[in-house]
Amino acid sequence: MSNCKPLQTPLPSKYPSDPNLQVSFIQPELFRQLVGSLQYITSTRPDIAFAVNKLCQHMHNPLLIHFQLLKRVLQYLQGTINYTFFLPKIELTLTAYSDSDWAGDHLDRKSTTRYYLFLGATLLAWSVKQQTTVARSSTEAEYRFMAAAATDIIWTRRLFEDFLLPQQLTILFCDNVSAMSIACNPIFNARTKNIEIDHHFIRDCIQVNHIAVHHVSTVDQLADIFTKPLSSTRMLELRNKLQLLGPSSRQPCGKRC
Repeated sequence: MSNCKPLQTPLPSKYPSDPNLQVSFIQPELFRQLVGSLQYITSTRPDIAFAVNKLCQHMHNPLLIHFQLLKRVLQYLQGTINYTFFLPKIELTLTAYSDSDWAGDHLDRKSTTRYYLFLGATLLAWSVKQQTTVARSSTEAEYRFMAAAATDIIWTRRLFEDFLLPQQLTILFCDNVSAMSIACNPIFNARTKNIEIDHHFIRDCIQVNHIAVHHVSTVDQLADIFTKPLSSTRMLELRNKLQLLGPSSRQPCGKRC
C-alpha cells in the first residue's frame, strides 16, 4: 500500500453495494492485525477514529467489503501521512463537544457516541464509543454521552487543579436541545425515568458550576467528524478546525502560514 493512490476521505459517502463483496474475507488474521495498527494510530489521528471504530465492529467475522474499506483508510493515510497537530499559544480553558448517531448500528440499533475536549484551541482528548444499551430516542443517546463527556471533563479539571491551574466554568457544546433541557432540569419525569441514574451525573456538574451546556449548530459541530462519513470538503473544514494540518499549512517554525 506504500504506492497506493491517496484519497481525501477515510470512508466513502455511501458504502459499496456490490454483492460480490458480501463474502467472508479469507485472511481474517491480516484484517485484525491491520485494524489493531490503525487503533494505535488513532492516538494522534482523530480524523480516522470513526472509520476505525466501524472496522472494529467486524473483527470477529470480516467480510471482503470490510477489507476494502480498511484499504481505503490506508489510502487516506497515505495522502495525509505528514499531517500533525498544530500547537498554538493557548489559553488554559477547557471546552468540549459531544455528539451521537442514534441507532446507528443497523444490526443491534445501538448508538455510537463521541466527544472532543479542547484546551484553548488545541485538541486535548477525544473518544468514540458504542453505547452498551439501546437508546430509545436521539435525546437519550445524546444525553448519555454528555454525561460520559462530563466525567472526563471533571477528571481533567481536577488534574489541572493538582498543577495549581484552576479552571473557569467548562462549556460543553451539544446540538440536541432536548438533551440540554434534561441536563439542566433537576426534576425526573416520564421522559427520563428509563435513563440510568449514573447518567444524571452531569446534572450535579451543572449545579455546582463546573460545567455549562451550550447549544451549537450542526454546521459548527466539530464532533461531526466522529459521527458519519463526510464529503472531502467537510472533512477538510473540520480537520483544519481540529488543528490537524499538513506541511503546506504550517511555517517551518511550526506556526501557521
